[in-house]
Amino acid sequence: MEVGRQRKPQRVIGPFGEAISLNDLPKNNMTRWVIRRKAEVVAAVNGGLLSLEEACDRYDLSLEEFLSWQESIDKSGLPGLRVSYISKYRTEDRAKQEKLDQAGSQPPQDPVSDLH
Repeated sequence: MEVGRQRKPQRVIGPFGEAISLNDLPKNNMTRWVIRRKAEVVAAVNGGLLSLEEACDRYDLSLEEFLSWQESIDKSGLPGLRVSYISKYRTEDRAKQEKLDQAGSQPPQDPVSDLH
């Protein structure tokens, strides 16, 4: 008897509400990642069908790449996985960071002088 070991589910709910199994996941030699395939892999990991390590090994993904897919879905849903969408928001994030960096390089204002 195995103690403390959880069994993996045979199926999990996919990104479009359908049940998916390991056989339904993209092939492991995938070179072109479309939104649906990315979302299926994220759903498989989130549902326990694959571990994060198994998914990264199976699809030759870096941890950062997988986590960026997961974060994109969490922030913006499936449209967040579009390359054009990611590029748009990376540009906006860079602009915000540059503003923060510029504001941080200015000498701090004396809060007491603002009161007079």
